[in-house]
Amino acid sequence: MVFSAESTFANFLADAFAIFVFILWFWLFITTASDLFRRQDISGFGKVLWVILLIVLPYIGIFAYILTQGGGMAERNRSQVRQARDELRQAVGFSVADELTKLERLMTEKSISKEEYARLRARILQ
Repeated sequence: MVFSAESTFANFLADAFAIFVFILWFWLFITTASDLFRRQDISGFGKVLWVILLIVLPYIGIFAYILTQGGGMAERNRSQVRQARDELRQAVGFSVADELTKLERLMTEKSISKEEYARLRARILQ
């Protein structure tokens, strides 16, 4: 209890804020740890050092990892999404050529505009 017993709403706000900060920290920790263990470009010793830093100094460790490795985290997430999308397309039987013919048919039927066609075509070809 941070405040006196008379101020129950203030206690509630302080407790809610503490829970929010803990959940935020836990989410950042899971994101950071999953990125760390997914990496192929860092040695096992480097991973151990990062894990020790994340456990001993939780907030400083997380912020240091995000500041120093943030750009790489985004790129690794993008490549993982691309890989998952490609695997899903192969499993479902998605064909880029089939989707392009569907788009062309929609454009000739005037269901979509040329701008929409160009945008969707670029999205499919990514």
